[in-house]
Amino acid sequence: MTTRRAVVTGASSGIGEATARALRSRGWDVVAVARRAERLAELEAEIGAVAFAADLTSDADVEALAGFLAESGPVHSLVHVAGGARGADRVEDGRVEDWQWMFDVNVLSAQRLVSALLPQLRLAAAGDGYADALFVTSTAAQTAYAGGAGYNAAKAGEAMLAHALRLELNGEPIRVIEVAPGMVHTEEFTANRLGGDKAAAERVYEGVEAPLTAEDVADVIAYALDAPGHVNLDLITMRPVAQSAQHLLARGPLRPRADEGKLS
Repeated sequence: MTTRRAVVTGASSGIGEATARALRSRGWDVVAVARRAERLAELEAEIGAVAFAADLTSDADVEALAGFLAESGPVHSLVHVAGGARGADRVEDGRVEDWQWMFDVNVLSAQRLVSALLPQLRLAAAGDGYADALFVTSTAAQTAYAGGAGYNAAKAGEAMLAHALRLELNGEPIRVIEVAPGMVHTEEFTANRLGGDKAAAERVYEGVEAPLTAEDVADVIAYALDAPGHVNLDLITMRPVAQSAQHLLARGPLRPRADEGKLS
């Protein structure tokens, strides 16, 4: 059977890096894409992924990525993890430049990649039976919260792109998968959102028992990609047990109520 090759964006840290590691451990070939070439080089040396530095907000960089992939082998799966949030402002106080950045890195980058790589996914599907386009969105795409409007809107836009793409590809053997994580404790996401304030970022997770890790999300991504080719996991929403909903988060130990398990 042909070794499947995945393009993983956002691979220099967090969920993207963890996904590259998870797929390599399962025998996939991986092209790891991110802006930071030095971090990609370290990942390449450690796990054997192929590094390709690119800024996905640049049309020229995405075209260069597509050219490299076309010359170097098939693309069975696009795993689009790159994205991000800036700020936690109310709508009336939001900075337009932050909102523009969020739309570019979350929505427009997804559109650029689909436009550039869909022909290669089709070629791979013709030869090996199926291909995948997987998008990591967020539970922020599903439920609004105060201070999150810009990120809510951007991730909802990316989710709608995935939903529409699935309809547009009906009749083709290309799976379109959305993974929407809730609270994930990673090295950079919240700190970047809060302007680099690491202390403030850590307070977001304070007292929360076992928030999701990047590895948790990567494991679910790998499971979805390794599912039989006729099985499409349209939407996977995943949260830590401590987060029952976007707005309902338990801080402190998780434990059964004292009367649980008693017979009446």
